[in-house]
Amino acid sequence: MEKNILVVDDDEIVVKSCEAVLSAEGWQISGVTNARDAMELIKRNTYDLVITDLIMPTIDGFELIKWTNDNFPHTRIVVMTGYSSKAVLRDAIALDIVDFMQKPFFPNTLVDTITKALNTPPKVPVPSKQPDVFDMEKLNAIVKKYKKKPGSLITILQEAQELIGYLPPSIQKAIAKGLKVPVSEVHAVVSFYSFFTMKPMGKYNVRVCQGTACYVKRANEILEKLKETLGIEEGEITRDSLFSLETVRCIGACGLAPVVVIDNDTHGEVNPVKAHELLENYK
Repeated sequence: MEKNILVVDDDEIVVKSCEAVLSAEGWQISGVTNARDAMELIKRNTYDLVITDLIMPTIDGFELIKWTNDNFPHTRIVVMTGYSSKAVLRDAIALDIVDFMQKPFFPNTLVDTITKALNTPPKVPVPSKQPDVFDMEKLNAIVKKYKKKPGSLITILQEAQELIGYLPPSIQKAIAKGLKVPVSEVHAVVSFYSFFTMKPMGKYNVRVCQGTACYVKRANEILEKLKETLGIEEGEITRDSLFSLETVRCIGACGLAPVVVIDNDTHGEVNPVKAHELLENYK
């Protein structure tokens, strides 16, 4: 699957050089010369990786990294900078970046660093729907609607999950702020109830049972076939947001092993060779 990369540096020569080197490797490259434009692109597109300078006018790289981590935590980030003091390196690493490059660097160093970064699993799976400004306005309306009703947290979380598709940390923080309760209280409820999810899901969530009965009947082969067909790994969603893929320990249908569940549909006695055919009715 083609990787989508964003390069951010206030020096246009650096941006163009990175574009030339990385596009030659078959990756889709976009480049901008300021963090504000980068934020607008990140809102509208899904990037596998952002490469950013640190010292930039108006909005610097540190602010861009913090904003990206808060709003799009699945995005991997690599820092490139000419200011490589220990303090700068320490502050950048503290922001949970994937790697760090000191400028100037050779083309092969750039390619090696980016290849390694892209092979690093995302911090969280790519979301099926980004919580944009419009959605946040709707979220605030949900909180306002129920905030004065005692015991309304679960109802708010249910409607928030229906709106956005999942409950990432940024949404939990917004709800906690609206209700004037600790974030830990919101997180405790989200993590306790199984019907809440902090992971993004596709329109159709595909679950492959890995219980003992399913495992001995080649559940691993089914998983590999579905990964190959969808072009994603476990815990990810397809780029069109149609399918997400995960495994479960046991769904309690051992007599039907091996089992694949797609949303609320249970498919039993699945043939590993023909597992991909299960997806056809959902496309």
